[in-house]
Formats: sequence, structure tokens, C-alpha cells
Amino acid sequence: MARFIPFLIVIALAAFCWFGFQTRMWLAIPGVAFGALALMGLYDLFQKKHTLWRNFPIIGRIRWVMEELRPFFRAYMVESETEGRPFNHEQRAMVYRRAKNVSSVEPFGSHLDIDKPPYEWLAHSIAADHPKETDPRILIGAPGTAQPYSASVFNISAMSFGSLGAKAIESLNRGAAKGGFFHDTGEGGVSRYHKVGGGDLVWELGSGYFGCRAEDGGFDPVQFAETAKLDQVKMIEIKLSQGAKPGHGGVLPGAKVTPEIAEARGIPVGQTCYSPPHHKAFDSPKGLLNFIDQLRELSGGKPVGFKLCIGNRWEFLAICKAMLETGQRADFIVIDGAEGGTGAAPAEFLDHVGAPLRAGLVFARNALVGCGLKDDIKLGVSGKQISAFNMAASMALGADWINTARGFMFSLGCIQSLSCHKNTCPTGIATSDESLQRGLVPMDKAERVFHFHKNTVAALMEVIGAAGCQHPSELTPRHIMHRVTEDIARPGHRAYDLLDSGALLDHPEQTSLATEWALAQADSFKPA
Repeated sequence: MARFIPFLIVIALAAFCWFGFQTRMWLAIPGVAFGALALMGLYDLFQKKHTLWRNFPIIGRIRWVMEELRPFFRAYMVESETEGRPFNHEQRAMVYRRAKNVSSVEPFGSHLDIDKPPYEWLAHSIAADHPKETDPRILIGAPGTAQPYSASVFNISAMSFGSLGAKAIESLNRGAAKGGFFHDTGEGGVSRYHKVGGGDLVWELGSGYFGCRAEDGGFDPVQFAETAKLDQVKMIEIKLSQGAKPGHGGVLPGAKVTPEIAEARGIPVGQTCYSPPHHKAFDSPKGLLNFIDQLRELSGGKPVGFKLCIGNRWEFLAICKAMLETGQRADFIVIDGAEGGTGAAPAEFLDHVGAPLRAGLVFARNALVGCGLKDDIKLGVSGKQISAFNMAASMALGADWINTARGFMFSLGCIQSLSCHKNTCPTGIATSDESLQRGLVPMDKAERVFHFHKNTVAALMEVIGAAGCQHPSELTPRHIMHRVTEDIARPGHRAYDLLDSGALLDHPEQTSLATEWALAQADSFKPA
């Protein structure tokens, strides 16, 4: 049959080379190659695991080769400037240019379809000006916090040592130190590579309590205090959930627990470690606030907050009610969007669990403003925030600062090969393979991290100046125009139905959050 013709041709060529080898020595090399292909074809013909191989010996394997090469062909030969996912070519190219400290201007007009929703734009001012501030910062710390922290408005989002290789972590931290912005450790603990550059750290505590983990998997206050009081650790962030896989938890196989990872996470070498989908240290909104107070005290008065992807809205409102009842405060809250990335997550969680960043941010802003808490609590956001406009739009709608993870990965040289979960990252970033990490030189990449931050903040300030403002905190929802339909565009405060200050205290039944507010209770995450 026709499908066996390639296989028969390979056998014929192998036989020709074999018999011709006696008089033509140069046939040895092609003979070995065709012989190997013939043996592979025989294996394909009789094996029983792969139908395609069995029915199409040799040529059936082409599908597997093309599957491996497909992301590269699409990225470099098929996709337009704005088609790629998760980040398109235009977005990646912008980060690369800024990281290399070269011009990131574009010619000939926008590639976006500006007449179709959900396109947004900034309402610029006739009185536009160049802001005098070049390093805008935000002071994080609720009233009474002993060591408030002055943070850059643009920082490195959570990425653990283990998910990223040692040289990538070192490069990020050295870049953060040079640029004066913070580096979130991710839930994998404070590793030696987070410390080597001397950059400011935000220590993220997940449900595994890595770095302060007791033998039973719970929280160890003694270990926590020892690390939290390091001068390099500026804030503590409790991870309630992350955008890419909220409510999932995780497993770290024992084979991946190397001595260095064991050192950072405080777990035995070679032992499989589980992170539950929920925290053991608290089980209610008031319990969360008590835990925040405990961490603040153990750290010597450093700001303590939490990060989450918005899920059940009454649960977030329950935390707000608990803060109102007790007078306790988180110093900050980070909203992680469902479009956030991770090394690996189930497709259902990536695509359909958790609120996207914009929806989560608007809800959190409404909750805090509606409860009169926004002045005490700073709000950070993360989730595909790499351009100055993305940042400005989020700030106009309530964010005080921006975190990005994949943006800084691009600055290190990430090519979006989508192999983070295979330990085969070709750029040596998301891998523990030392032979692949060899290509990543920390001193060089730290410069790119520094330049990406510096040039992105400079672009942000240009956008801020165009709006007639001097600092990102001056942006308001009215500065953002949102296209609702092809014919209708509305300013942000109307497009998103934003609440006035104290609305949930004075007349909750008249707000868009009336139902969830009624369900929220300060003593439990369960609905009333």
C-alpha cells in the first residue's frame, strides 16, 4: 500500500548502501543513517502503543517533530504583530528593546483595531507637561506600621527559585538592586540567590510556608522571625491564591528537591512536598487579620499584606467587614489576574478559574473604597502588565503599583518557547539544567532587567504627563476611556460602575455589591 512506500524506499537505500560499501567507502555514512531509519521503521511496524507509527512507519513520526516545532513556526513565520498568545510579537519586541536600552518607538501607526471593543485609550490633556519625577514611589504601610516601605510603582512579581533557575533569580535581584525596585521571592522561600544581589525582597508565604515550615507542614514562627528580620526583606506577602491556578495547591516531587531548594524551602532533600490549596494558620477573615498582626510583630513591624485572585466575592468583602469590626488592617493587597502565568497548570484553571485582572481590580477597588479602607491599604496588581498604558489604566482604576513576572522574564531573554514545565527552557531561565543555565550571564542580564524597569517607568511618566499629571497617583478613572461598543465609549467611572467612598457603609443595598455584601460575614469565609 502507498503508506508503506517511504518505509520500503528506506529499506532499499539501506540495502544499496550496504552492498555498495564494498567498493564505495563513502556509502558507509548514508548506509548507517538509512539502516537506523530502517530499524526504526521495523520497530514502528510492530509496536502497539502508537497507531500512527504502526500504520505509517517512519513518516508517522513527522507529526511528533512538527508538534515540537509548531510554537517556533507560528511565532516566527505565521503570526502577525498582534496575534500571538499569551504575549504577541509586538509586546515581546517592546520589552526586548527596552531591556537592551534601544529605541522602542513604532512606525506608521497602530496595529490595533481601535474601533472595536474592548479597546481603551488615555484621555490626554491640553495642559500636558513633562513630570519632574523620574522615579515615582508609593509608601506602603497602614497607620501604626513601624517600618513602612517606599516602593517603586513597578516591580518584579512572584517567581520561586526552583521554578526559575539560580542564574535567573540572581540576575533579577541584581537588576532590582541597581534600579531600586523590589523582587518578590515567590512562595519557594528566600534562597541564597535572592540574597546575592542585595536587592529589596518581598517574601511571599504560600500555604506550604516554605522557609518557615514546621515538621507537620504548618507555620513555624521562630524560623519566620529569623528570615523576616533580614534587612533585605522589606515586606511580607501572604499568598491566598495565584491567578494562573487559584485554589489548586501544588506538589513538589522529591526528585526536584535538591540541596539548594531544600535549603531555601526548609524541607528535607529528596522528599516530596505538598502545598495544600488553603492555609493552616487561619480559617476565617478575622483569623487572617490575626495572622497578619502576628507576622508584622515577628518581622519587627514590616508591612504585611496578602495576594489573591478574586473568586467568591463575598469572601473578600468578609475580610473587609473583619477589618471594620476589629480595626486591624492589612498593609497592602495584591490582586493577581487569571491571565497570570505559571510554570504549569491544568488547562481548566488557566482558562476558566478566577477573575481576570481588570474585573478583580475594579471589584477590589470598589470594596475598599466602598468600605472607606482604601486610604489605609495600598493596592498592587499583577497579570500581563508590561506596557506603560496597561500600567496607567490599572492605576487610574485604583492600583497603587504594578508587578510583572513574565515581563521581567522577557527582559532576561525569554523567547516564549512554552517549555517552562519541561525543564528544557532554551534560554536557561525556567530550568535547573546547569548546561542550559550556562548561556545566562547574571551580570549582563541584570543590566537588561535594570534597563527594562527604567525605560518602562520612563514611558509610564510620559503617559502620565500626557494626562496632565505629575505622579501616577493623580490618575483617576475619568482619564481612561473604554469602548463599550463600536459606537459608544465611556469614561472609566461610568464603564465600570465605580462606587463612591463609604457607599457600602451608608447604603449597601443601593450598590452593585448588595447581594455579596449581605452574604459576607467577618467570622467566616462561608456565605451567611
